Amino acid sequence: MRIVFMGTPDFAVASLDILIKHQYNIVGVITAPDKPAGRGQQIQQSAVKQYALKHQLPVLQPEKLKDEHFLRMLPEVVWNMPRLGTFNLHGSLLPQYRGAAPINWAVINGETETGVSTFFLQQEIDTGKIIFQEKAPIHENETAGEVHDDLMHIGANLVLKTVKAIEQNNYPQIDQAELIPSTDTIKPAPKIFKEDCRIDWNRPIDTIHNHIRGLSPYPAAFTHFINPNGQTFVVKIFLSIPEKGNASQPLKQIITDSRTFLKIAVKEGMIAIEELQLAGKKKMRIQEFLRGFQINNEWRVE
Repeated sequence: MRIVFMGTPDFAVASLDILIKHQYNIVGVITAPDKPAGRGQQIQQSAVKQYALKHQLPVLQPEKLKDEHFLRMLPEVVWNMPRLGTFNLHGSLLPQYRGAAPINWAVINGETETGVSTFFLQQEIDTGKIIFQEKAPIHENETAGEVHDDLMHIGANLVLKTVKAIEQNNYPQIDQAELIPSTDTIKPAPKIFKEDCRIDWNRPIDTIHNHIRGLSPYPAAFTHFINPNGQTFVVKIFLSIPEKGNASQPLKQIITDSRTFLKIAVKEGMIAIEELQLAGKKKMRIQEFLRGFQINNEWRVE
């Protein structure tokens, strides 16, 4: 069996790796073109390209892949070429969380379970017939990054299982409509934009906590620290702990001893900030941040 592998991010590397380790014949790897990244705008190769070159696999980088939607909007003429079909690995239990950011939205929405799906491509995004699925828990304080890493390895094993099944011509094809309970609504997972990342401190404490962990480590939730003079500092927040109770402080006030902790007053208690990043600085634990940044209880967030 000859396999053409398409992928770009870290998530895809584990799937390519498991196929190589099981000695499948990868005849080509298609990935996004190299592009500038980081402060220095150095040209970066995709994670999949780096892996493919290391293992001396043929790499193709069509210019059309500059369109970030190319792999999601793969032309029918392309995915109809392989005799045995074209399948995709998606980071959710389809039909839930179709779209570009399934892991982020599952955590943001406070789900306690997610998973991965393999399915044959059809014209509409993430709607093809399901081949296999594997469930995975989302733990209470788990971040999207941690769920991503779990699903990356679970997904790789599911890809291997799917390839073996296709090779043996023995696999299910389940219509996604059959997987929707009559009481359920389909939750989407659209691309996340900057405004989706702004923290709304007026929301319930669990909603705020889920929002922070659902965007950690990327693209990261953000807020503004405002000092008594009205000066504003943009801050990304990566880790938080909800502390429920009756907060006596005004909503959005910062509570800190200026040395070891920093908390934000919300409706149902306080959000303790554990890891954050001031614009232009490195990511820090809260104690390190407070050693280098003067802040007191007269500050607030917005």
